[in-house]
Amino acid sequence: MPRSLSRPIRTVLRWQLVATAALTLIAWAFAGAHSALSAALGGAVSFCSGFASAVVLSLGRARSPEGALFAVLRAEAVKIGLIVALLWLVLATYRDVVVPVFIGSFLLTGGVFAMAVFVRAI
Repeated sequence: MPRSLSRPIRTVLRWQLVATAALTLIAWAFAGAHSALSAALGGAVSFCSGFASAVVLSLGRARSPEGALFAVLRAEAVKIGLIVALLWLVLATYRDVVVPVFIGSFLLTGGVFAMAVFVRAI
């Protein structure tokens, strides 16, 4: 993880990776290889979009409140655009995707990213 990202973001990105790994193992144990790959891909979509958003946000140095708001909106636009593109890519190319597992993993790991607000910034 790049050191330029804040500690809470790095922590939450690690949590996303751990959650993705756990969901992948659970899916594999209960439903097989396609479910495990679907869970891994769902977590990867969430991780990649969150990581890209954090990088875009860390690159912009706002000098005013308006600049800070613009930087946050730009980072969110990157995140949403990447989510849409990656979800489409997986659903269009992976024929054996287990959609409930894929979407469930994506939503759960996305929820983990939202927990960054609760991580102390020390």
